[in-house]
Amino acid sequence: MKTRTIFAIGVIAITAAAAGLAQDVRPPAWAGQFYDADKAALAARIDGFLAAARPAAVTGKIQALIVPHAGYVYSGKTAAYAYRLVQGADIKTVVILGPSHRVGFAGCSIYTGKGFETPLGVAEVDIPAARAIAKASGFQDVPKAQVEEHSAEVQVPFIQRVLPGAKIVPIVMGYPVEADIRRLAGALVKVLQDRKALVVASTDMSHFLSRKEAGEADKATIELVKGQKVPALLRKLERNENMLCGGAAVVAALLYAQKAGPASVTVLRYADSTEGGGPADSVVGYFSAAVTTSAPQAEFALSGDAKKELLRLARQAVELFVREGKTLSYQSKDPVLSAPKGAFVTLKKDGDLRGCIGFIEPLYPLAQAVIQCAIYAATEDPRFGPVAASELKSLEYEISVLTPLTKVGDPGRIRVGKHGLVISSGNRRGLLLPQVPVENGWDRLEFLAQACVKAGLPPDAWRKGAEIFAFEAIVFK
Repeated sequence: MKTRTIFAIGVIAITAAAAGLAQDVRPPAWAGQFYDADKAALAARIDGFLAAARPAAVTGKIQALIVPHAGYVYSGKTAAYAYRLVQGADIKTVVILGPSHRVGFAGCSIYTGKGFETPLGVAEVDIPAARAIAKASGFQDVPKAQVEEHSAEVQVPFIQRVLPGAKIVPIVMGYPVEADIRRLAGALVKVLQDRKALVVASTDMSHFLSRKEAGEADKATIELVKGQKVPALLRKLERNENMLCGGAAVVAALLYAQKAGPASVTVLRYADSTEGGGPADSVVGYFSAAVTTSAPQAEFALSGDAKKELLRLARQAVELFVREGKTLSYQSKDPVLSAPKGAFVTLKKDGDLRGCIGFIEPLYPLAQAVIQCAIYAATEDPRFGPVAASELKSLEYEISVLTPLTKVGDPGRIRVGKHGLVISSGNRRGLLLPQVPVENGWDRLEFLAQACVKAGLPPDAWRKGAEIFAFEAIVFK
């Protein structure tokens, strides 16, 4: 929880808010402190922030925004950079995720009243969505967590100005427990996938460090968020490190976006409380960001005839090269076989591995990649000597056609039997095909560890900064 400081969270609670517990509409608790109590002044202040904001362009669909929640004089400019991106967008429901600053509790509090009141009017709650999220997650409303909480409240006036027709679902998150965060994210995916929805993660950054110390700490945190390093963020939250007071909200937003497709994070602005006149020896950091997803790539498929042709090419290429030292020449008008693809060819003899080499990246047309990989697997695999002519009749051929690599921020998304892995750190890189853990009976953690070993790294390197990439493969033999 934050120390109550005027630029961080305010100095007093509004007694009217307590009365709101029994009402259908939550009254404003922090108008006049975190933001203007006068309607015209509040609208003018927000509009001024939005007019001055110059956010970077983003590509893809905006699934979530990360915004600060301090008093507007300190963080309003930074928040505006995010809200400017969705101004006037066709968004019907905004789910606000914020931390609890005053009440300690387990789980999440999902507000299901009729609305949140601000000087700009009442923002209606999307009650069906709120109830659906509560049902899907198992979390209910915890009234005492909502009554004086500012992390959701300060977002509402911005939402009212940029998305005047949208309804809200305020959610206050309790202790940052991984299981609860994942549970909420899963519920958001289930409920929001068919709605025109936006998730807003409300968070400030480091608290009460010197400006120099805060800048260094916040830069490291921003890199974790940009890289979607969910495990590292979760570990820091569990240790209660001074980095993101709304870290649970940020992680939930990242997990939610990742389920919608390949996700990326664009940082829009960073500032600290000195911008609003706070002291330089004790600052609070603020940043805003957009979490976007690109459309999933169309599923790649191979017909039975295409698979037979590729297997024929692999066998013919190996036999021609082993017997005559010649490389098979092949031209195809088939657009599938002519499209660049990553591929591996695995050779087995009497059920045992005899060679396996491939191209991770789509460097060559698929047919040509298979020809090259087959020859290399037979002659260049450093684990085995070159295949002899006497072995040709006993060789078994297996081909893996790869999808493009996708960077993985959350290793929990890896699925044994579905994904292949590439672990990378510095100039070391190790790859394991999707069939490898199945053949060896590995679970996900062993799969990750063995991919690290394949790269020449310690088995736990995936936990300590090594990059994780996943791919899928069409495997046939």
